[in-house]
Amino acid sequence: MIQIQRILVPVDLSEYAEHALPYARELAASYGATLHLLHVIDAQWVATTGVVAFPEYGSSVLERLEKDGEKGLQQLAETIGATDATLDTVKVVTRLRVGSPHVQIVQHARDEEIDLIVLATHGHGGLKHALIGSVAEKIVQMAPCPVLTVKHPEHEFVMP
Repeated sequence: MIQIQRILVPVDLSEYAEHALPYARELAASYGATLHLLHVIDAQWVATTGVVAFPEYGSSVLERLEKDGEKGLQQLAETIGATDATLDTVKVVTRLRVGSPHVQIVQHARDEEIDLIVLATHGHGGLKHALIGSVAEKIVQMAPCPVLTVKHPEHEFVMP
């Protein structure tokens, strides 16, 4: 029998990532699993772009992003319990890590002995996918456990 006790949902605090939450909530409630919400701050982005993107933060860009990330995670955790009365028993754990997103997500899955990762995809394709790469694709390849990918409904597949 498959035992699912810990479910990881990596979130970048965007609407795309939040689309995976209903699936993760339902699975956690069904299995009595703990839901792990993980936000990763991309250290390379902070080092190369952070000060330019957020000049008002000055030299404390990482500190401010960590504070904002913790706040966003807490709000998501509260929302999970508030959206459906049957989910009050779902235990939610929040974590924030700094580094390369796919590496930190896979490492967190190993560290916490995660049984399932529920991951939203942004649905980039073509040149953008080739240039940026896909965090979801890297996680699927490297994860120590099964990965459920959830496509945003606005990214409908169109046959060429």
